[in-house]
Amino acid sequence: MSTSEQQPLGERRGKRGVFRTKSVEQSIRDTEEPEHALKKSLTALDLTVFGVGVVIGTGIFVLTGKVAKENAGPAVSLAFVLAGVVCGLAALCYAEFASTVPVAGSAYTFSYASLGELPAWIIGWDLILELALGCAVVAVGWSGYIRSLLDNAGWHLPVSLQGTHEGHFGFDVLACALVLALTVILVLGMKLSSRVTAVVVAVKVTVVLIVIIVGAFFINGANYEPFIPKSQGTTAGSDIKAPLVQLMFGFSPSNFGVMGIFSAAAVVFFAFIGFDIVATAAEETRNPQRDVPRGILGSLAICTLLYVAVSVVVTGMQKYSELSTDAPLADAFKATGHPFWAGLISFGAAVGLTTVCMILLLGQSRVFFAMSRDGLLPRIFSRVHPKYGTPYRSTILLGVVVAVLAGFTSIDVLAELVNIGTLFAFVVVALGVVILRRTRPDLPRAFRTPLVPAVPILSVVASVWLMLNLTAETWLRFAAWMVLGCVVYFVYGRRHSRVP
Repeated sequence: MSTSEQQPLGERRGKRGVFRTKSVEQSIRDTEEPEHALKKSLTALDLTVFGVGVVIGTGIFVLTGKVAKENAGPAVSLAFVLAGVVCGLAALCYAEFASTVPVAGSAYTFSYASLGELPAWIIGWDLILELALGCAVVAVGWSGYIRSLLDNAGWHLPVSLQGTHEGHFGFDVLACALVLALTVILVLGMKLSSRVTAVVVAVKVTVVLIVIIVGAFFINGANYEPFIPKSQGTTAGSDIKAPLVQLMFGFSPSNFGVMGIFSAAAVVFFAFIGFDIVATAAEETRNPQRDVPRGILGSLAICTLLYVAVSVVVTGMQKYSELSTDAPLADAFKATGHPFWAGLISFGAAVGLTTVCMILLLGQSRVFFAMSRDGLLPRIFSRVHPKYGTPYRSTILLGVVVAVLAGFTSIDVLAELVNIGTLFAFVVVALGVVILRRTRPDLPRAFRTPLVPAVPILSVVASVWLMLNLTAETWLRFAAWMVLGCVVYFVYGRRHSRVP
């Protein structure tokens, strides 16, 4: 028995304190406890479908036109390539960690193995916020599409059941019902969840491909000129609603031109959010060392290709300065005299949001489950269902909380908090890869991030730069949530941690 193992628990805890790490071996052993073991049923194809399902949402139907009109012109396709590269750097880091530590929890579990307990708690707390708000926002967006379809059919919901918007307070019954229905599906098993996701993703991707193929016949080459419009300066903000980088360095931002492409990349990056969710399902994958890296990198590659193709089509169909910022793809088809395709796009967007919502719920419940299994949250939530093999208690708890949040939430206030949470996770995972390479070079790594430490450092720099482009107000809200998380950790988590 080693000297550290012979020491009393209090001495070992006092010596290592809040930065004590949980070994990879112990994390893997914890997955073998019968009451806390998730059922392994997923393949590389399932994971790729999950990744595509959560990334391809309204962004591809809305963001392409908005950014082309306001930031980059036809060069928005280059902005998507740049954003894809930034995500690719993070994806390489996630792939190494997920193949080395195939345990539920994603960035939380990775941080526990490399940075220590307090950093792991912080990133777990961050992910809970990110995924909960993300799911609520997506559910509200889905509700808007469904209400629109109902209105077209002559069915109108009472205003009090349409949610909070435009100064009116109400409860969004459709958003709440969607979250509760998806919670039931997640409780009934991962394989059922993956089958439902596969069907919906197939419909969604088919719609996107139809848009690309049909839209290609309506492209007018003149709309691509100039491909990179002349740079236009904008007024720099001076209050907390201005990007933090402007308040720090005082420069005036610009749209269009070469710098406009970089500004657009900072915006369209958020259309890629979600591929990291694949890593949260590592523990439920039959061969995680092989399949998780394939799922992460494969889904990101597919989504990047689709985003670039759609942006090329929409800016070719209609002059970038004339694009709609609300529904640019649908309106581009209307402008060319094809309303049927516009309706198909709206249908694809509504269908697609169901998988985004479900996979965000999935990721959140797995992070919560992993933190509970480690004792940082009450252990009662880490028990799995004896029949379905899912963490049903944490799934039900979070499903109800998110359903209520979706019922009362306002999209505008919460959306940017999702973005800063994701980027923060990217930074932590990239740093963790470098640290674990130095502290545990002996670990078997089925996938190795190339050019370490160059790739992780580039990932950190790119993610921090995009974080600085978010508003100071978002940073303040994020800081308040982190402070609350630290209070919860020191009051409960540190005292109940199962790691000596």
